Amino acid sequence: MTRKPLRDPRNLSSNKAEEAREQLAPQHAAQETGRNMKPSVIVIGADKGGVGKTTIARAVLDYLANNNVITRAFDTEHPRGTLHRFHPEETEIVDLTSTADQMKIIDTLETAQIKVSVIDVRAGGLSIALQALHDMGFLEAVKEGEFNFVVFHVLGSSISSLEEIEEIAPYVEDAQYFLVKNHVNDTTFFEWDPVTHRKYFEKVQTAGELTIPKLNEIAYEQVEIAGTPFSTFVADKTAEGDHAGHSFVLRGYVRTWQNKIAEEFDRVGLLGLVAPLAPRAPAVAPGRSGKAGRER
Repeated sequence: MTRKPLRDPRNLSSNKAEEAREQLAPQHAAQETGRNMKPSVIVIGADKGGVGKTTIARAVLDYLANNNVITRAFDTEHPRGTLHRFHPEETEIVDLTSTADQMKIIDTLETAQIKVSVIDVRAGGLSIALQALHDMGFLEAVKEGEFNFVVFHVLGSSISSLEEIEEIAPYVEDAQYFLVKNHVNDTTFFEWDPVTHRKYFEKVQTAGELTIPKLNEIAYEQVEIAGTPFSTFVADKTAEGDHAGHSFVLRGYVRTWQNKIAEEFDRVGLLGLVAPLAPRAPAVAPGRSGKAGRER
């Protein structure tokens, strides 16, 4: 019988150290890049409830994390928070109507080591949030090039939701403003009626439109029950990092949904807008390694 060569015990520690350095390399590169990045703010919201804005915020956080972009998030659903439930480590619950909490977000943009901030605006609060950003001079600073500013305006399929576009337009002239069609159900967003579609969608200069596909209802419910990020669910992990035992089928539905969203974010160049120098993550199949990514 052929004997396997013995590993030199003197090399074990160095081998482990090398493996650890390789695993941490993307994080260190992202941190180093972050020091040289212009601060970026991503605001996600709507003036109508029930359009799935927090789902979009969760998808954005997963996408940025999978691409080695270290991000901090602010959940303005004060005091309970919804985004915070799924992303507690990077999310802080704030009251966006409070000057003290506004300072906590805006006054730290340039001093914080983390240069990308995601703000999940509470239902019905997008206009209020943008007005506050205008009044404090943030939008003027964006115009002068001090900050990158991205707005994801999440739309429903009703006329009242579409009417928000005209109300939001004055605040987003210098932002990367995206209209997001989030298919929380089987709605069609008036594409069948070109006159209605053109009447509202041509009232503002946008950076583009994003289409978020509908996620299988049972899969969505199971992620809600798990209370973890989508990527953690796909990786079959609990919030503590233990094996979760989630359904293979449901993880597959979430994985496919994530891939489609990532393709949309790639299409509009989201990484280039908020973290142009960030190192890209290697393409891996979500749920088949320690960290969920995207299948190519």
